[in-house]
Amino acid sequence: MPNIIFLSLSENNITGAVPASIGELSSLEVVDLSLNSLTGRIPLSIGNYSSLRVLDIQDNTLSGKIPRSLGQLNLLQTLHLSSNRLSGEIPSALQNLSSLETLDLTNNRLTGIIPLWIGEAFPHLRILTLRSNTFHGELPSGHSNLSSLQVLDLAENELNGRIPSSFGDFKAMAKQQYKNHYLYYGHIRFVESQAFFQENIVVNMNDQHLRYTKTLSLLTSIDLSRNKLSGEIPETITKLAGLLALNLSNNNIRGQIPKNISELQQLLSLDLSSNELSGPIPSSVSSMAFLSSLNFSNNNLSGAIPYTGHMTTYSASSFAGNPGLCGLPLTVSCPHNDPITGGETAEASNADEFADKWFYLIIGIGFAAGVLLPYLVFAIRRPWGYIYFAFVDRVVSKLSSLKDRKTTSR
Repeated sequence: MPNIIFLSLSENNITGAVPASIGELSSLEVVDLSLNSLTGRIPLSIGNYSSLRVLDIQDNTLSGKIPRSLGQLNLLQTLHLSSNRLSGEIPSALQNLSSLETLDLTNNRLTGIIPLWIGEAFPHLRILTLRSNTFHGELPSGHSNLSSLQVLDLAENELNGRIPSSFGDFKAMAKQQYKNHYLYYGHIRFVESQAFFQENIVVNMNDQHLRYTKTLSLLTSIDLSRNKLSGEIPETITKLAGLLALNLSNNNIRGQIPKNISELQQLLSLDLSSNELSGPIPSSVSSMAFLSSLNFSNNNLSGAIPYTGHMTTYSASSFAGNPGLCGLPLTVSCPHNDPITGGETAEASNADEFADKWFYLIIGIGFAAGVLLPYLVFAIRRPWGYIYFAFVDRVVSKLSSLKDRKTTSR
């Protein structure tokens, strides 16, 4: 069948190796062999496809290195090699894939540093996930050149060093995504039906592995968790106003939580747990209304938890493991039993009590004046009183008649 352009054998129980003869199908635009039990190596002949746009071989047991011949797939838009047993480094030949929008190498045995050229080679890249490998070295600052990047997942590696301040320059994450675009590739129409490859990616959010498909174009997330990152959280990361999920947990990050963290108003999930963060929790966090998951546990945070507004929806587990924190929802009371501000001085409390007494006194005087003044005026000038109460009576009568009409109509 030399004229096949769409080959999908996904989710079967196919075993054995991928035959080298598959490279003879030179017209193929989509190859989907995912979710099988294929073994052996990726055949070099796959690089013969001059029209290939989709290569999905994820969720198999393929081994060996990523073949350099994949760099010949000039039109390739999405490459899924995740959940295999691939080893070695990312071949430099892949930088020739200038049309690439998705690079998914998650859950393999890949090593080496994350190539510096990724930031320049893929101007259209939306999704970069290298999760669960053994990459080491520092985070390349040049990744900020990926102006279309919406999903960055480098979790569960051995990366070290600081988070580059340039990570605040991701343009696609700096704006809110309102319009959903279905990411379809290799769309083919038949007489009565159609076929296409729908882009998909698994994202770890709230300790759950979620597969995104139809709403993938709306997703914006950064996951750098479970590495060896150090330094402070760069203030520039708060410029990513469209970010929905941020996970920096299980690193060696120190310093304070940025005071303007609340500028990430679209954030749904924030996990900074198991680091070395210190200082107070910014009070502005309580204004992050969309935040459904929050984890500040196992740090060195101190002071009173700003337990107001949206913060009252989180349990003690979100703040546990911080010996210096106090106030609700923890059982540790703050000084002077003030869970919000960490306690006030006796002078401040007395001042408030004095202000309260004056407040109620003024309210009482105002109420008395409001009742007695009209009475005195109407007693002196009775016609005014008649006019006033006649007006009130007419208003009440109209309201009653409207209510009766509604009851009758029912």
